[in-house]
Amino acid sequence: MLQKFKGIGLLIIANILISITLYVVFLVLTTVVLPAFGIDLRGSINGSIMVYALVLGFGGAFISLLFSKQMARAMLDCVQITQPTTRQEQLVFRTVQELAQRLRVQMPEVWIYEAPDPNAFATGPSKNNAMVAVSTGLLGSMNEEQVRSILAHEMGHVWNGDMFTITVLMGLMNTFVYFIALWVRRLFEARDQAGLGFVVSIVLQIALGILAMIVINWYSRRREFEADRFSAKAYGPSPMISALQSISRFAEDAEKQNAFTDPLATMKISGDTGGWMRLFATHPPIEERIAALQRFA
Repeated sequence: MLQKFKGIGLLIIANILISITLYVVFLVLTTVVLPAFGIDLRGSINGSIMVYALVLGFGGAFISLLFSKQMARAMLDCVQITQPTTRQEQLVFRTVQELAQRLRVQMPEVWIYEAPDPNAFATGPSKNNAMVAVSTGLLGSMNEEQVRSILAHEMGHVWNGDMFTITVLMGLMNTFVYFIALWVRRLFEARDQAGLGFVVSIVLQIALGILAMIVINWYSRRREFEADRFSAKAYGPSPMISALQSISRFAEDAEKQNAFTDPLATMKISGDTGGWMRLFATHPPIEERIAALQRFA
C-alpha cells in the first residue's frame, strides 16, 4: 500500500516516524542511561527546553529529507531508468531531461514503479539532488501529452524546492509540539508526578502533532496549485487538465468497483477526501485544480 503515496506524503510519514524515534531515544538517554552513569541532565533540560525542542523538531524533519530518495525506493517496486529502451521509458526519461536542461538543474533520477494507480511523485533533498518516479498505471492509461504534463508538474515541485520548504515547516511545527510536551512534563516532574507527566506529554504530543499535520497539509495543497501552474507554463494547461480528468475517472471507477474507502486516500492525487478528512489531504480536490488551470488558460 505504501507504493501509492506521493513524495510529500512519504516525507510526512517518514518525518513522523523519525521524530518519534528521536523522542524515545531522547527520553531513554536522559531518564535511564545517563543517570545510570551518574550523569543527570534533567535539570539542564528544564532550563533549555527550546534548544532540545529545536534539535528534536528539526532533526527528524531534515533526516527524513536527507534520506527521502532512499526511503521512497525502499517502499516501491521500482526500476531506475538510465538507458531507456522502450517507448514509454524514452518518453519519461527525455521529458525529465528536457525540463532539467530548461531549468539548468542537475538531471533527477528517473524511476518507474509498479502500481495500478495513475500516480507520480518527486522527492529529494534539493533541486540538484532529486528523483522523479511514475507508476506503470499512469504510463498505461495516459497519452504522451498527458504524461509530459504530469512530469512537468513533478519537475515544478523540484524547481520550486517544495520538499525543502515543507521540511522547514515540519521542523517548526515539530519544535512547537516538542516544546509544549516537554514544558508540561517538566511541570508535572516539579510536583513529583513524573509518571503522569510522561503520559500527559505523550498525549499532548499526539494531539498537537495532529493539529500540526493540518497546517503542513494545507501548505502542501497550496504547492500543488503552483506545480500545476508550472506544468501549464511548460506545455500549456490543456494536457494537465486532461491528465487530471483521466485520474478523476480512474478514481471514480476504482471506487465503484471496490465499494470501500481507501485509507490512504488523503496522500494520493486521486483520493476522495470529502468532509473533514480534506484537512489531512496533501492534494486539493481535482475539480479545484482543473478550475484553477482553466482560469490560468
